Amino acid sequence: CDVLRRAGLFSCLTGLRLSDCIRLQWENIVKLADGGWGMDIITKKTSTAAILPISEEALQLCGERGTGQVFKNLTNSTVALYLKPWIKASGIEKHITFHCFRHTFATLQLAEGTDIYTVSKLLTHSNLATTQVYADVVDELKRDAAERISLKMPTKAESDQT
Repeated sequence: CDVLRRAGLFSCLTGLRLSDCIRLQWENIVKLADGGWGMDIITKKTSTAAILPISEEALQLCGERGTGQVFKNLTNSTVALYLKPWIKASGIEKHITFHCFRHTFATLQLAEGTDIYTVSKLLTHSNLATTQVYADVVDELKRDAAERISLKMPTKAESDQT
């Protein structure tokens, strides 16, 4: 389902919740003072008003500019019907929900060095502690990466196992 694919990838690039992707209207996609594009929204879950910048790539996922709903025919039912087969066809065995796209956005932002305060604002979290969960995931990934490299020579027993 093309609309689900585009909305899911849009969420990966913006951190937008499913409920807000569904509600996103073309009138909410605005040109910002810096010349880039953004979303002028009020989030459904927290009723937070925000103007959030979006990348050109995210804008392209919206499709051709029109009127009304950006992701036409995107509903909770559409997601329920098509997400699981799409993920399975991708070869992913893990249980994935639309909200995982939001998690992906947050984790990638932190892994790329975006400070936690900015990520929190982009996610429209009202409490920085909510965003801290993602920082803990990134710290764990960093620890795992640090442990992968060793200058120690393997023992004879370890060499024989390879």
